[in-house]
Amino acid sequence: MSNEYKHIVRLAGIDLDGSLKVIYALARIRGIGINTATAALRILDIDLHKRIGFLNSTEIKKIESFLQSPESYNLPSWFVNRPKEPGTGRTHHLIGSDLVLAVKMDVDFMKKIKCWKGIRHSLGLKVRGQSTRTTGRTGVTVGVVRKPKG
Repeated sequence: MSNEYKHIVRLAGIDLDGSLKVIYALARIRGIGINTATAALRILDIDLHKRIGFLNSTEIKKIESFLQSPESYNLPSWFVNRPKEPGTGRTHHLIGSDLVLAVKMDVDFMKKIKCWKGIRHSLGLKVRGQSTRTTGRTGVTVGVVRKPKG
C-alpha cells in the first residue's frame, strides 16, 4: 500500500471520496455499477478491497484508461451499456454525462417517430407496461367525507 492517502480522488470528471472501497467508489460514477467495477478491477489486477484514497497514480491511470474504453479490454458485448448503437451499430460503453445525453437523445428520437414508447414518454405515462389504474396518479387528491352520524 502506498503511504500517501488522498481524501478526494478525481475519476471520469467526478470527485470520489477517498475513504470508500474501490468497487463502491467506482459505482458512484454514472454508467458503472458494482459488476462493471468488479470486472474492471479484476481485469486490471487491482485489489478489490483497497480504499480508493490509497491507490497510487499508475493504478488510477489504469482505471481511467479502462473507463475511457472498456470494450478494448475484451469485455463481452452484453456487458456494455450500448451493445449495438441504433445509428452506427457500434458497441461501446458510455459513462457520466455522455450516458445521460445518449438516453435523452434516444427518448427524443422515440417521441419524434411517434412509436408507442415515444407516445407514452410524451404523455408522461408509464412506458414499460405497468398498471396505471391506481398508481402514477398526478393532480389534486380528492378527500373522503365522513358519513354524518344519526
